[in-house]
Amino acid sequence: MEVKPSRPLKKMKPRENIPLKDYTTFRIGGPARYFWEAKTREELIESIEWARKKNAPFFILGGGSNLLISDQGYNGLIIRMGGDEIEGEIKADAGVPLKKLVEFSVEKSLTGLEWAAGIPGTLGGAVWGNASAFGGKMSDLVGEMEVLKKDSLEIKKTSRLNSGLIILSVFLSLKKGKKEEIKKEIESHLNYRRQTQPVNSFSAGCVFKNSPGNPPSSLLIDQAGLKGVRIGGAEVSRKHANFIINRGEAKASDVKELIKLVKEKVYNKYNVKLEEEIKYL
Repeated sequence: MEVKPSRPLKKMKPRENIPLKDYTTFRIGGPARYFWEAKTREELIESIEWARKKNAPFFILGGGSNLLISDQGYNGLIIRMGGDEIEGEIKADAGVPLKKLVEFSVEKSLTGLEWAAGIPGTLGGAVWGNASAFGGKMSDLVGEMEVLKKDSLEIKKTSRLNSGLIILSVFLSLKKGKKEEIKKEIESHLNYRRQTQPVNSFSAGCVFKNSPGNPPSSLLIDQAGLKGVRIGGAEVSRKHANFIINRGEAKASDVKELIKLVKEKVYNKYNVKLEEEIKYL
């Protein structure tokens, strides 16, 4: 059954030619032809219907991490997911920042999300990418999800994702724990990130996946002598070799050239083909 908006729509109009660098953790990206902030499910449905009437492609944007947007921008509609409600123990909107979700879990003495402390972006993006750290991963916590089918604009519940679905909210399986122990583990993870990762620099997170059966990508890049290598405003982090940072006014083309160089150097030295973890738009 197709879900209809529960109230009259506002007939909102998207903004035009909005710089996307302001909406990514990389601080890189050209303008969106159209830009729409959908704060409710009704507005999300309305924005997709608007794009279809315009025969324009659309892209759902969360927190803007793990993403490299072209210098030319996006010739379609960017829909920035709003909605940051958290209910019970625990159902959360896809647009909830992971930081807020971790803080909520501490407040409610819920354990299971400690590993996510310090990861940028939103819950929806973390679920799509199956974010992981310190031995924990999102797929271990996700139960059912409320999703919107792109073709029919029908809302349903599912435990499996595919490219035809948009995550609306997520049910997480967390357990009761001791607040002080939860806070102590979170602080330990945050300290480790501060010591080993360029947390104060603009980046998209880890650039490359770790290849099964091979050393971590960061180690391969480091031993290939690539720390500090720079193209334009993009640089392989001196603190963690699997991060490329924006040193100021970096372009997407700079990052792409640097990624190409890193892949070539690592392959020539170790015969390992690195695969990007970040997404391109």
